[in-house]
Amino acid sequence: MIPFSPPRIDQEIIDEVVDTLKSGWITTGPKTLKFENELSAYCGNPATVCVSAATPGIQLVLSWMGIGEGDEVIIPAYTYCATGNVVIHSGAKLIMVDVNEDDFNINVDKIKEAITERTKVIMPVDIAGLPCDYDEIYNLVNSPEIKKLHSPSNEIQKKLGRIAVVSDSAHSIGAIYKEKKAGSLADVSVFSFHAVKNLSTAEGGAIALNMPSPFDNEELRKQLKTMTLHGQSKDAFSKMQLGAWRYDVIESGFKCNMTDIQASMGLVELARYKGNLARRREIMTRYTQAFSAYEWAKTPVFEQEEKTGSFHLYLFRVNGISETERDEIIAEISEKQVAVNVHYLPVPMLTAFKSNYDIKDYPQTYKNYACEISLPVYFTLTNEQIDTVTETVIESVEKILAQQS
Repeated sequence: MIPFSPPRIDQEIIDEVVDTLKSGWITTGPKTLKFENELSAYCGNPATVCVSAATPGIQLVLSWMGIGEGDEVIIPAYTYCATGNVVIHSGAKLIMVDVNEDDFNINVDKIKEAITERTKVIMPVDIAGLPCDYDEIYNLVNSPEIKKLHSPSNEIQKKLGRIAVVSDSAHSIGAIYKEKKAGSLADVSVFSFHAVKNLSTAEGGAIALNMPSPFDNEELRKQLKTMTLHGQSKDAFSKMQLGAWRYDVIESGFKCNMTDIQASMGLVELARYKGNLARRREIMTRYTQAFSAYEWAKTPVFEQEEKTGSFHLYLFRVNGISETERDEIIAEISEKQVAVNVHYLPVPMLTAFKSNYDIKDYPQTYKNYACEISLPVYFTLTNEQIDTVTETVIESVEKILAQQS
């Protein structure tokens, strides 16, 4: 069987994790701090806070911004449920908009249509690792027409003076937009280091801070770091030093810190990430070349003139098929022992959301989803396996298409 996205657990990872275990310190400590600093250096943003997962990371940011009841947060309808869940948990109203046909990313014209005086955050999602149109988004939030609608409800929002841009960058570490890396493209970007991501710490994530002046990103890093530990003034490593037991709880925070065990994996993954990205690009290019002869094949955009994705997902589409036919194709592929996936079931189609949202209001989202099949992409996937995947997909698609005629 060819799996979809197994984690890369090799001797380098094992050795670094064992080193942490033998150190006697396994929760948040020196390796987490080192990983945070190396992430900032890699992404080019002023400061970074590592967290237990991307979801609580975004929730933490929304809490710091004071997002709550009466506010609105705009997200794309085509994303994983976590993007919507964090807004619901904040107490704000979730506003979903449609996406682009070509790259699956949020449609900026639809964002403009959805903005009201209650809009406090726009949350673009870099689907599959290809950056959204950040210049267009910033031109929008900085335009006089939109700025005059801005109605801040606290000092942080007043200080920013416009709608905040918080990027769900779960897929896009290493992606580039106009010579800048993900993490330095939005006010705040949040990465995921889940087991299936390009760079994995098993579970985990990072908040990349890039707030404009007059915000002090280093001071904000310290504040958010405190918020990841219940609002406690000292982390466990600091408290364990001789005579340093006394602490305070400055505010009611969360519990979403990253551990040194997780950071150990991250340090290894980041050090070799350039090679990982290069291999993922090779895999996607090989797929695209193999499908280029077939009119029914719609291959994904993973590079453009001013954008280079992180090559996280290969969002392959089959022209002219229904959702049911797509599912039949996947069943055929699976019978041949090749694991594929679908990214994603659109949020408006999920039980937790569909009582308040209708997928018919997001036609492009549904159209993209109904014919999409995600193919395996990971560092250890061999060229022979890539050829098996492409042959299997071609055979399966043509079998189902033949049944149409």
